[in-house]
Amino acid sequence: MIRPRRSVLFLPASNGRAVEKARSLPCDVVVLDLEDAVGPEHKADARAAMIETLRAGGFGDREVVVRVNGLDTAWGEDDLAAAARAAPDAVLVPKVRHREDVRAYDERLGSAPSRTRLWAMVETCASVLNLGAITAAAASTRLSALAVGVNDLSKEMRARRTPGREPLQAALGLTVAAARAHGLVALDGVHNDLEDEAGLDAECRQGRDFGFDGKCLIHPRQIEAANRAFSPDEAEIAWARAVVAAFEAPENAGAGVIRVEGRMAERLHLEEARRTLALAGVDRSSAGA
Repeated sequence: MIRPRRSVLFLPASNGRAVEKARSLPCDVVVLDLEDAVGPEHKADARAAMIETLRAGGFGDREVVVRVNGLDTAWGEDDLAAAARAAPDAVLVPKVRHREDVRAYDERLGSAPSRTRLWAMVETCASVLNLGAITAAAASTRLSALAVGVNDLSKEMRARRTPGREPLQAALGLTVAAARAHGLVALDGVHNDLEDEAGLDAECRQGRDFGFDGKCLIHPRQIEAANRAFSPDEAEIAWARAVVAAFEAPENAGAGVIRVEGRMAERLHLEEARRTLALAGVDRSSAGA
């Protein structure tokens, strides 16, 4: 099943008011954060709140993900044990550097139901350099998504923040390529300036151009921009309808390459068109209507 993950909203698991509001927000994914958004003195309370939140449910079609603290911290083991019991849609783990890190986290989730997936943050120089090995671990683990941690990565690289994110573009492209090579979801990193709406729009468009599935967000006001940028527009939907209809026409049965509205379309474009319609919520059976 193709699920939209255009808007991935992070919020502290300990903030009950924010969690309650998230149940009605138009985001695709809610991330209950036990890591960066929670101070050391509140870690245990946040973990308990996460368990209660998942028990209560009420998020509808939204995916609910738990970001845990790393295994190299005092809270990681307890976070993972609690998350495995609570069984969210996915567990997001920080600062994965090597294939062995993926396996270590995967082992800790062994008691969780199979539907609980493993998502990994790409936020260190080592993780960028080892992306091929990290994503290859998806074949034998729960790994199903990558999310770029732009703040930590920029800090480790000592990179300057620029409007076009030029210092990070190589890492962004490599993350998408590695994810696609192994069938994983790829999520762009956060935009920090809540008042910079133009900058957020530009980053969302850039992320979509790179091929990301969606964007990590730090505030509900950013949801609309992400949903807009990572949703197919009317022209994309119209083209997808035309491609599907053309390939399903009897005269094109078995054809590998056909002409659609004056443009060449191959079977690979048919797959792409079906994905576009699925993300747009269009029933493929009515694609030619």
